[in-house]
Amino acid sequence: MHRSSILRAGLAALLMVAAAPTRAQQVPLQDKPFAEHKIVLQLSDNDPKKQGLVISVANNLMKFYDPDKVAIEVVAFGPGIDLLKLDNPNRKAVESLVAQGVRVDICLNTVDTLEREAGKRPEFLPVATPVQVGVAQILFLTENGYTLVKP
Repeated sequence: MHRSSILRAGLAALLMVAAAPTRAQQVPLQDKPFAEHKIVLQLSDNDPKKQGLVISVANNLMKFYDPDKVAIEVVAFGPGIDLLKLDNPNRKAVESLVAQGVRVDICLNTVDTLEREAGKRPEFLPVATPVQVGVAQILFLTENGYTLVKP
């Protein structure tokens, strides 16, 4: 192969990589090697009854299964991130779930949108795990054996 052919092939490969859309890196799966059940709970609206239902479902699953045998992830996006506001009345319940091994994700796209609209970045519970795109996190989880539940 001529040197110019090698350079053209290398340049073409570099351009293909540069033109590929960048993907937000997903949060790694929970480290629960003995989990026999994997559930992702979607929260995408700010209805207090739905917030309570998500918390109740997560608590019931933790009681029904041995906490080591179940992996639960709550993904909040859009208006659903209100559950994770510092002044939400469910704050203690969310913190308790996280202390028991439930992961609670907050969509950074939603947070960024709120920041643009309000002119300042809203504060949320420090126990929330930031994910770039909430729906992409749900897709990632379902592709990795999680069952989606939308209470």
